[in-house]
Amino acid sequence: MNILDSKQTALLSEERRLLGDLRATLAALPAAADDLATLRQAETDLDELFLLVVAGEFNSGKSALINALVSAPLLPEGVTPTTTAVNLIRFSDQPYERWQGDSLVERGFADEWLRHVTLVDTPGTNAVIRRHEVIAERFVPRSDLVLFVTSADRPFTESERAFLERIRQWGKKVVLVLNKVDLLPGESDLRQVLAFVAEQCRLLLGFEPQIFPVAAKLAQQAKSLPAGREREAIWQRSRFAALEEWVRGTLDDAERVRLKLLSPLGVGERLASTYSSRAESDLALLRDDAAAIGTVERQIDAFGQDLTGDFRYRLAEVELIIQRMAERGRRFFDELLRLGRVFDLFNADKVRGQFEREVVGNTAREIEDAVRALSDWLVEREQRLWRSTSEYLERRRLARGQQEVLGEVGRGLPSSRLELLQSLVRTARQAVSSYDREAEARELALSVRTAMAQTAVAEVGAVGLGAVVVALATTAAVDVTGILAAGLIAGLGLFILPLKRRQAQQQFQEKVDELRRRLSNSLSEEFRVTLAHTVEGVRETLGPYVRYVRGELQRRQEMRDRLQTLTGELGALRARIG
Repeated sequence: MNILDSKQTALLSEERRLLGDLRATLAALPAAADDLATLRQAETDLDELFLLVVAGEFNSGKSALINALVSAPLLPEGVTPTTTAVNLIRFSDQPYERWQGDSLVERGFADEWLRHVTLVDTPGTNAVIRRHEVIAERFVPRSDLVLFVTSADRPFTESERAFLERIRQWGKKVVLVLNKVDLLPGESDLRQVLAFVAEQCRLLLGFEPQIFPVAAKLAQQAKSLPAGREREAIWQRSRFAALEEWVRGTLDDAERVRLKLLSPLGVGERLASTYSSRAESDLALLRDDAAAIGTVERQIDAFGQDLTGDFRYRLAEVELIIQRMAERGRRFFDELLRLGRVFDLFNADKVRGQFEREVVGNTAREIEDAVRALSDWLVEREQRLWRSTSEYLERRRLARGQQEVLGEVGRGLPSSRLELLQSLVRTARQAVSSYDREAEARELALSVRTAMAQTAVAEVGAVGLGAVVVALATTAAVDVTGILAAGLIAGLGLFILPLKRRQAQQQFQEKVDELRRRLSNSLSEEFRVTLAHTVEGVRETLGPYVRYVRGELQRRQEMRDRLQTLTGELGALRARIG
């Protein structure tokens, strides 16, 4: 750039700061490597000469236009794609041609105007060779001004409209050149074509174009002739003077500096807007994820509450079995401890056998069955939670995963997010498929039995819960009959029977209450451990995804806010540049 005044220097400094902040923000997203490279190039281009880029479709006459501007046959022309690389035309006292790779060539040419401007020729955008169009599109963000060439015999085609739209998205100033106007029959036809191009730009692209109608080949022909009437006539027919005057005169130092400062702003604004929109889209996705996590967590809480309520009901059913045994015991002692059966009290084995038949009965098996059913129920409910969680997350993965392109350039979020979600679904599926219901229920019943009978029967784990019930219950009968027999032998007589009946019933009730308490405590403890284990397992599985979503929500919100702030600052700087 030329030597700047103090105002321009301040604007340049502010622009460098904003573009640097934007690049750091985009790198943290992370943005696509190509976009970061484009932004870095825009910053670098601030130190380069003014880039006047000539673009347009194949065979629109771009090379002829440039040859006319420099008044020399510098670039090859033809009916086939002759421009296969970007041509950078710079000032040089001695002509040269220097290739940089296979898609960029630098040419030196002695034209004073080129001391301040680099003229750029790009491949045709509708050439058969697709690579040529890619080369042209990639160079557009570097341009400070675009001369877009369209042919008068096929003006403003659909592919031209699409390419112009992409140029405008980068915030570039575009000047239209309507070439080959000498092919039109007359002035009215020219006016119609100019009106058509202007209207299409307004309607489809939303800007009022500056249009120069020219005949580049006639301009070249005129410049190759000696001064005279023929030259002047051809020059007038070429209409090239207005374009040349604008390029070499109106596009002076001040205007070039202004456009030079505006050009990187367009790049910055486009990228800031693009990634701000993507951040907003990512935020919407992450908010949906957070809502899904909230749904799962509410399901877990509801699971715990529902299970606790159902457990109380099932525990009451087990306690009812013991209660029925207690009622049979009270009737048994009422029948046993009466005068007509006093001598039976001396036969402890008979009393115990009768007690086991009439009082204990099927209680042991009923309790075994009830505990086994409760164990099955707990295991089934745990498995149901894992299954419902797995199915819910799978539906979400399928619903959202199909709408996103994994590894999409510049996104980052979808691939890492879906990897976690897929891992979560796999874990939940494994939890469901790995359950051996019978084994889990047996293990749970064994835990209840062992915890319940720690002091009741030696090696209770081998004899079963029924043996524990029988041991605890019949102990009461043995103790009672032993006390009564001893009392009668001591001569206390028949007057103590009512008292002993009450004592026996009280003692038996205490044994029954001990059985109920021990069984209730054991079942409740196993229920608590099982519920806690299930809830902890699901929450632990969700943990990485929960932390990811919450962390990304905060980070993306900060990024979006920063990008929106930078967009506003870039827009304010554009207004100051004018």
